[in-house]
Amino acid sequence: MNAKVRKPAVSGMFYPNDPQTLTRDLERYLAQAPLNTVSPKAIIAPHAGYIYSGAVAAVAYNLVKNIKNKITRVILLGPSHRVAFPGLALSTADSYETPLGNVSLDKALEEKLSDKTYISYNDAAHAAEHSLEVHVPFLQHLLDDFTLLPLVVGDASAEEVSDVLLTVWGGDETLIVISTDLSHFEEYNKAQEQDHKTCQNIEQYNSEGIDYHDACGRLPVSGILVAAKIKGLKIATLDLRNSGDTAGSKERVVGYGSWALY
Repeated sequence: MNAKVRKPAVSGMFYPNDPQTLTRDLERYLAQAPLNTVSPKAIIAPHAGYIYSGAVAAVAYNLVKNIKNKITRVILLGPSHRVAFPGLALSTADSYETPLGNVSLDKALEEKLSDKTYISYNDAAHAAEHSLEVHVPFLQHLLDDFTLLPLVVGDASAEEVSDVLLTVWGGDETLIVISTDLSHFEEYNKAQEQDHKTCQNIEQYNSEGIDYHDACGRLPVSGILVAAKIKGLKIATLDLRNSGDTAGSKERVVGYGSWALY
């Protein structure tokens, strides 16, 4: 039987499709990011084109270096930008492909979620979704051998997302990655103010304080905040910038942040 592969949808647009160029870019972003001794259970990081948000994501991914020898499994959650559906979506693919190669999807973990009525297999939700894909090269670059459980979050409650995360939580071998950008297309100063407020809500586990316009990944973020509270994780803000700081004008910016939960 032929293995089913989820092909890259945004390589050559959001990040380079040449493996050597991609590796060089990842190395540069990680080299420029500050080092920190925190060993995260989960990270929250952005998902725009690397030119815009790669440096902010790298601040979170630099912490993965601290635990890279332990991690054999990554749970990756991001919002749906193109397909509307209830609950959360798994992929029927056997692997996710990027220019750096293929990552096997964790079918054993999918089985653990088989009794949850709000989870379905929905390949359309995965096909063109960039919020998960842009994280995979970072993971491939940093980790030696790991399986991936990618979930696109549709119209789901914080409790449903939290329930999924707690079901697949695992131990030190499992890293959780939550994908979100922050405010969209506000003027620079207004975006800074709005994103600072969102940052405070994240630091205070206040999932209900994060509105639709504050973060495109507010539903996966809300879920990890609920789970983090239950598990007694601390939250550290690592970076808070926007496209006006990285690669764009200050007239209409998109906000980016990264956090460690440990």
